[in-house]
Amino acid sequence: MKANIVLLPGDGIGPEIVTQAQRILEKIATLFGHDFAFSSQMIGGISIDQCGDPLPQATIDACKASDAILLGAVGGPKWDDPSAKTRPEAGLLKIRKELGLFANLRPIRLFDQLVDSSPLKREIIEGTDILFFRELTGGIYFGESGRSGSGPDETAFQSMAYSVREVERIVRMAALAARQRDNRLTSVDKANVLEPSRLWRQTAARVMAEEFPDVQYDVVLVDAMAMHLINRPRDFDVVVTGNLFGDILTDEASMLPGSLGMLPSASLGSDGPGLYEPIHGSAPDIAGQELANPLATILAAAMLLRHSLSLTEEANAIENAVANVLADGLRTKDIARGGKHIGTQEMGAAVLERLVK
Repeated sequence: MKANIVLLPGDGIGPEIVTQAQRILEKIATLFGHDFAFSSQMIGGISIDQCGDPLPQATIDACKASDAILLGAVGGPKWDDPSAKTRPEAGLLKIRKELGLFANLRPIRLFDQLVDSSPLKREIIEGTDILFFRELTGGIYFGESGRSGSGPDETAFQSMAYSVREVERIVRMAALAARQRDNRLTSVDKANVLEPSRLWRQTAARVMAEEFPDVQYDVVLVDAMAMHLINRPRDFDVVVTGNLFGDILTDEASMLPGSLGMLPSASLGSDGPGLYEPIHGSAPDIAGQELANPLATILAAAMLLRHSLSLTEEANAIENAVANVLADGLRTKDIARGGKHIGTQEMGAAVLERLVK
């Protein structure tokens, strides 16, 4: 297979973890006889510094012409001024809109070797395997916003809106994924209070009844779901929810395995290239110190192979190599629990060494 992969290293630790993932993809190409071409483009804070735009047109054009995109991280305290004209995160929101990436997939799966790294007891967390589908381009983050008045009467607002079409497409994608797993789908909303959630619940129920009657389907309110993730996470298979709730719940769920450094994500649309990234931030405080864990980005590369290039065997090879690294006791500082640890490049090399066809 020939594939054009765009790299968006971004800020902080982004460049060093993307470099390790690129090395893995290059070896996959060699092992399995593929031809992967890579190009690096700007996004985020570094792009603001160099061209005044967190997502320049050249990056948009390159991404649209690609088969898949691998992102490092964006942002940092350097660009945190709330009065700034633009911020690094604006680049992320814009690339999602430009590419029509309406679904964020975040797998929450524990490696057996790291169960004891979780803040939860083994008997609660062991066996957890959840796939979240978060609607990514609608809801409150993209709603009308503004301010009025001044002094103590100043008021700010941001509206939440969802259309039937937006709900239908994310629910369908999640239901199809459920069929490939344990055939269970949970929809999360706040229909007891919010009108957009009432539309969400009605639309989701219709889609499931008409198109996926074979999938076991249930509905949970978002506040209840926040509690269930802590006391019975094993009860869930595929979870679908809106943008705001998904943002919060997936960050909560990301702590179940004990480290953000182990979790990848994918952002997908109906067609065109997908965007793959680790869920952690840019961590500028450890950038360039060989402390960053590259495994989430390497696992994001596996998701890239599986979802954008349909290379399941190759994706499995990466995931198996990561599991073997952990089984051999190798850890970066964030998952070492105070014990012996290795650096970013050494961890990348360890995965490379265990990568076999």
